[in-house]
Amino acid sequence: MASQNQPQVQVAVIESAEDLKIGFDVVYQCFGIQVPDQILQAQNPGWDTPEGRVRATERMTTSFESSTSRDKHGRPNKIFLKATLPDPESGTERIVGLAVWLQLSVVEGHGEPPVEDLSRVMDLEALYPGDTSEQNYLCELDRNLHRQRTELAKSKANASPPAVMALDLCVVHPSFQRRGIATKLVQWGLDEAKRRGGLEACMEASTMGRHVYGTMGFQQEGPEIDYGVEGAKFAQSGMPSNIFMRTGAN
Repeated sequence: MASQNQPQVQVAVIESAEDLKIGFDVVYQCFGIQVPDQILQAQNPGWDTPEGRVRATERMTTSFESSTSRDKHGRPNKIFLKATLPDPESGTERIVGLAVWLQLSVVEGHGEPPVEDLSRVMDLEALYPGDTSEQNYLCELDRNLHRQRTELAKSKANASPPAVMALDLCVVHPSFQRRGIATKLVQWGLDEAKRRGGLEACMEASTMGRHVYGTMGFQQEGPEIDYGVEGAKFAQSGMPSNIFMRTGAN
């Protein structure tokens, strides 16, 4: 069969920031060009310019290098994944997909606390110098996008373990989509959630991926996410469609 001759996709934990410098192009091609995502673009002003892409890449690598928190078992709370395929021209592995998984918990030692105020984890003044309205707008966007994951993490406070695995990002380069790469990136997180004590998994799913997630045990909870930003200047161009999906207790 032809499918048996296709190169095997490999999924691995990213251990070098250099991978993110290369892999950011996957994010750019997917959510910048293929299906423009206004939230990602708002978080990366100038994303469509060479200078803006450099700054966005630097922010991603900084996030990677500063992600040192671990749970009480010594496991990282934030995991960056790469999906690679052999590149016959260079003889090396080409990064064709990226994912970020978070272990969230409101109980110390069981994960990172969910972010409820973006300004505490991102230098918004550097993004929009002197523009407090833009900074507040971005905080509101992020708070409403992640509201349900935050509520879910809080609801697990008395669970065992008191944590949840959240898919924070999953992208596949447009040239390599429909090959099961996203499925592998998501399955890695589901397997890791099981290894960590049967944690429930959740995500904010775009129109691009929700059909795949639905075949993997995720179910939609509630209506489409309401960003609560009517009247904001970016809202006029239309916000991306996202729904909250979760697996239920494993």
